[in-house]
Amino acid sequence: MNIIYFQIDAATGRSYTYAQIKVLMKKFASALMRRGLKKGDVVAVYSPNIPEYPIVFFGTIAAGATVTTCNPLYTAKELAHQLELSGASHIFTVNLFAEKAKEAAALSHISNVYVLGSPTGDGITSFQDLLADDGSYYVPAKINPREDVAVLPFSSGVMLTHYNIISNVSQAAMKPFFNVDTDDVILALLPWFHIYGMVTILFVGIRYGSKVVSMSRFEPKAFLECIQKNKITVAPIVPPIAVFLSKHPLVSQFDVSSLKDVISAAAPLGKETQSSLTSRLGVSVRQGFGMTELSPVATVSPANESVPGSAGILVANTKGKVVDIETGKALPARKSGELCFKGPQVMKGYLKNQAATDKTIDQDGWLHTGDIGYYDESGNYFIVDRLKELIKYKGFQVPPAELEELLLTHPKIADVAVIGIPDVDAGELPKAFIVKKSDDLIAEEVIQFVAGEVGPHKKLRGGVEFIEAIPKSASGKILRRQLKAQEIEKYKKVNSTRF
Repeated sequence: MNIIYFQIDAATGRSYTYAQIKVLMKKFASALMRRGLKKGDVVAVYSPNIPEYPIVFFGTIAAGATVTTCNPLYTAKELAHQLELSGASHIFTVNLFAEKAKEAAALSHISNVYVLGSPTGDGITSFQDLLADDGSYYVPAKINPREDVAVLPFSSGVMLTHYNIISNVSQAAMKPFFNVDTDDVILALLPWFHIYGMVTILFVGIRYGSKVVSMSRFEPKAFLECIQKNKITVAPIVPPIAVFLSKHPLVSQFDVSSLKDVISAAAPLGKETQSSLTSRLGVSVRQGFGMTELSPVATVSPANESVPGSAGILVANTKGKVVDIETGKALPARKSGELCFKGPQVMKGYLKNQAATDKTIDQDGWLHTGDIGYYDESGNYFIVDRLKELIKYKGFQVPPAELEELLLTHPKIADVAVIGIPDVDAGELPKAFIVKKSDDLIAEEVIQFVAGEVGPHKKLRGGVEFIEAIPKSASGKILRRQLKAQEIEKYKKVNSTRF
């Protein structure tokens, strides 16, 4: 029997078999139903990737309730906001976050707080008490797959129905797109609270009965040890991890030859990094595109048919188009505009926000992503940047991701983020935040490097700043808003005109 093997770190080896998950899931559902949980109620999971996570996740859905997954890095106030907006009545956490969970629960008037493991404080209930239930209260819920919400990922309160999720699992898990079977070992470094890790690891892993090895956070040596020790074959990752694997000398000290498939998503991966990683690992390195509102997958590069820099082709039963930002008219191949998709994976809408729903999904059912991209004559999609993240320099549009891809080819640069900083005359100026790979790198060298490769409007007129680390979300996306907020504050201090 295959083991669905979840691991906090490579040393613990704590695991559950599929049979155990099935039994405990029903016990969990029975215990909550016995305590009054009913169809339509919302259960919050505020936890890193741990072995008990799928028991809570799937047990909640089995009871007919909805799961809202919470970022474990949230403060109590941020968590309380999600609990209130989602209408959660129960919250499950770990000892490390128990105090924050209790504070958030008090702010949200929630009395049902449970700890996965052995609780050490007052006002919380042990998860083990629920698993002692005999399972007799469990009755499979009667659901309407197209209407009943299964998952409420945040931060925008996206409502995903059973139909959305299962449709997308079927779409993404098809062999041309996700080359997985029962003999594979999938790395679960991506957090399960995020839709990317939730669907491509939790759901797809169970769909094929694969072994899943989890890590609660990224630490370079532990990450590589995990791949080597557990003979990981499939690794869904994000671009910062791809950059690490392609550039860091530590990688050469470990045996990662078990890897057969690496999939990068959540943000564009530059073709130089993709090609470099493919060459270094000697395996297929592919990209996909998606977003929470798409459950999340819209495009994936087929196995062994990856086009460098491309986010792949449309998954089954999905339509795609690119429209002009100003007119909304559909554009032909190789013309950049806003990406739009239509299919069974398109969300039901945003919770308690019909206006935002109507703005995102048009009357014909097309979901407008807010991402800029194009497709080629073969149907391969390419992501240029986020519409909201485009830098506007004197009316010219400058995609930060394009400059980041270029800068990562510089041998003295380890990591980078580019943003637009406010300027009275130009509107915005491109500025690069850089993590050095070589101590002798200076700002002028970077500025001249970029100037020699791009048009005048893309030059780093906003300058270069060296920092220790690029701020990123748990899913690996660059937190440009943090960098931009710092620059706006600087701007306000030296200018009397408010930006």
